[in-house]
Amino acid sequence: MTIDPKNVRILLVEDAAIMRKIEIKTLKSLYFENIIEAENGNEAIRKLREQEKIDLIISDWNMPEMDGYELLVWVRANEKYKTIPFLMATGQGDSKQEQKAIVAGVSSFVAKPFNADELKNKIDEAFGIRDDEKKISKQEIKPRKTASGKLNLKVAHIQITDHLVLGVLKSLIEKKNLVPRYFELETQCMRGWNPVKESLAKGSVDAACILAPIAMDLFSFGTPIKLILFAHKSGSIFVRNRQGIYDNPYQNFFKGKSFIIPHNMSIHHMLCHIFFTRIGLNPGVAGERGVNVNFEVVDPILMPQFLRDNPNAGGFMVAEPLGTKAIASGVAELQFLSNELWENHPCCVVAMREDIVGQFPDAVHEFTEMLVEAGEFISKKPELAAEIAVDFLDPFKKLGLKVPLLKNVITEKQGIKSVDLYPVIEDLDKIQQYMVREMGLGSLIDLEKFVDTQFADVVCKDRDMNRNPSILYDTKELTLQILERSANLEDETPKAMLNKEGKYLTFNLGEQEFGIDILKIREIIGMIPIRTVPQLPPFIKGVVNLRGKVIPVMDLRLRFGMDEVDYTDRTCIIVLEHEIDAKTIQMGIAVDSVSEVLPIKASTIEDTPSFGTSIDTRHILAVAKIEDGVKILLDIDHVIFGQEDQFIEELLG
Repeated sequence: MTIDPKNVRILLVEDAAIMRKIEIKTLKSLYFENIIEAENGNEAIRKLREQEKIDLIISDWNMPEMDGYELLVWVRANEKYKTIPFLMATGQGDSKQEQKAIVAGVSSFVAKPFNADELKNKIDEAFGIRDDEKKISKQEIKPRKTASGKLNLKVAHIQITDHLVLGVLKSLIEKKNLVPRYFELETQCMRGWNPVKESLAKGSVDAACILAPIAMDLFSFGTPIKLILFAHKSGSIFVRNRQGIYDNPYQNFFKGKSFIIPHNMSIHHMLCHIFFTRIGLNPGVAGERGVNVNFEVVDPILMPQFLRDNPNAGGFMVAEPLGTKAIASGVAELQFLSNELWENHPCCVVAMREDIVGQFPDAVHEFTEMLVEAGEFISKKPELAAEIAVDFLDPFKKLGLKVPLLKNVITEKQGIKSVDLYPVIEDLDKIQQYMVREMGLGSLIDLEKFVDTQFADVVCKDRDMNRNPSILYDTKELTLQILERSANLEDETPKAMLNKEGKYLTFNLGEQEFGIDILKIREIIGMIPIRTVPQLPPFIKGVVNLRGKVIPVMDLRLRFGMDEVDYTDRTCIIVLEHEIDAKTIQMGIAVDSVSEVLPIKASTIEDTPSFGTSIDTRHILAVAKIEDGVKILLDIDHVIFGQEDQFIEELLG
C-alpha cells in the first residue's frame, strides 16, 4: 500500500503559530499540499464538519480550550470520523501519556520536533503501511561481536558537551592512547532526545548518554536498561531572549511567553519549573488552567535559531555549548547556570541494555573505567578536550563551534563537571520525587533495581569521587536574587566574542578590507565567464559552471551599494557553502582581490560600531583591530540571505 501525498487532505491542529509554520513546511517538503489548519480541538471539530473529507489528523497534545487527547476521544466516538488516521504530534515524551492515547485509539505518535523522514515514517505508520517493520523492531536484537571477538558497542549521543566524555574516549581510542581489550566503540550522533530514546528502547543501540528522567521513564515502562554511570554533573545554562525589555518587575519579562526546553522528561524542565514557580509564575503547557509560562520542546541544536525567529519566546534552558553559542551570536543573555540552583546535579546518565550488562561484564567494566578516564582527561587538558569537542559535537560543521568557546564552557567554574561520575541514587530520587509530585510527570521507580553500581564501585574505589548527595537550593530568595542580578550583569562582551575568534579569509573591496570565517568557504577561484540570467537583481551577476555544478555569483560591491568596476586578473570568486533545510548549497561572491588567511583573536574583536539609524549594519559580524588597520568581519549568511532571502533560496533550489 502506498499513499499519494497530493490526494491526502490533512487537518493540522497546533496552537503555537511558529510550530505550525514549521510543521507545514515539513509537510510540504513531503509534497503534502492540501493542509487545513486549526489552533485547538474545538476549531478542529469545526473544520472537520466544514470539510467534505479529511484523510489524516495530525494534532498537538497540549492546546487551550480542547487538547489533542480530548480531540482524539471525540473523533473516535463519532461515527462519521472514527476511522480517520490520527497522528499525535507531541513533545510530552512521557510514556504514561502515550499509553493513555494508545488506549483512546491513536494511530501513531510523532515526537516533536520532528524532521521530514521521521514524519513520513509516522504518517505511513498511521495509515497502516509499516506494520511488518513495527513487528521487526520489537524483536530481540542480539549483541554483535566483531571479527576479533570483541563486543561491537553502539552508543548513542547528541551534540552537547554533556556527552563529551564519550567523544574524548572515542578520540583516545582512535589515537591508541587507550586500547580496549573487550569492546570496539561505535558512537551514533543523533539530532535530539527522541531518536536517542527510541533507539535505546528498540535495542538498535546498546547504550546511550541520555537524560536521567528519560532513562527512568523507559525503565518504568519495561525497557530492560540499567544506569551504570553519570555522564557528567551540572553543565546546563538558562538564557534569556535579547528581544524585549528586561525591567523591574523582572518576572513580567517571562509572563505570557513560551519557554524552550529540550524535553519534557529533563532536568532542564525540572529546574525551569522550580525557577519560575519560586519567582511567582505558573509554568506549564498550553491548555492547562492558569499557566502563564508555556513550555515548548525544541531540539537543542535548533534552539538558538528558534529564539532568534520567535520574539515571544522568553528564552531556553539547555546543555552547553548551545547557550554560550547563543550568547556569542547575540541572540541571548545569560540568566543563570544550572549549578547555581542545584550544585553538582545529575543530568545525563550512561544507560545500557540489560543483556549487554549481563552477557559482557568485562566489556562493561572496561567501558565504565575508560569513560571515567576520559572525564579526568577533560578536567586536566581542557584545551585538547575542546579541540576534540569541535569535531565530535559538530561533525558536519553546522553549529560553527570553535575551540575558544568550548574551552570557556569546559573551564567555567559553575559549569560542567566531568570527574565525579559515580551514580548517586539519592540525587536520582530528588528528580523523580519532584517531577512526579510537583509536575505530574513520570512514575516513581525502584532505583535500587534501576541503578547498577557494580562497575562504578570498582572503578571509582581508588578515585577521589564525592558520593554524597548534591545540594538543591530550592529557595525563593535565591531565585529572586538570580532574577535581579541578571539585570545588572556586566557586558558579556568577552563571552560574546569567543565564537567570533578564528581564522578569516581577508579580501578587498576598494580600499576596505573584509573578512569571512574560513569555515564558510568551499574554495577560491579566479574569475571565469559568468552567464547572465534574466530578471535577476543587479547584484546577482548570473551563474558559472564550476566542474559541472551551476553556481550563482553575487557581486559583493553591488550588494553593498558600491560603484561597479570592471573585473581584472585579481578579481576572485569566493565559493561559499550554506545550509538550507538540511541541504548544502553553494554561492559565489565576486571580490576585487583576496589577501590572506589571518588568525583573529577574541581580544582584538569589537562589536560593530553604530553608524546611525540610516545604515544597516546587520551584515557586519564585528570589527577586528589588526596592527594599524581595521578589518570588517562579515556575517556572510546575512549578506547572502538577509534581504532577498526568499528569492535567493528559490534561485539556489
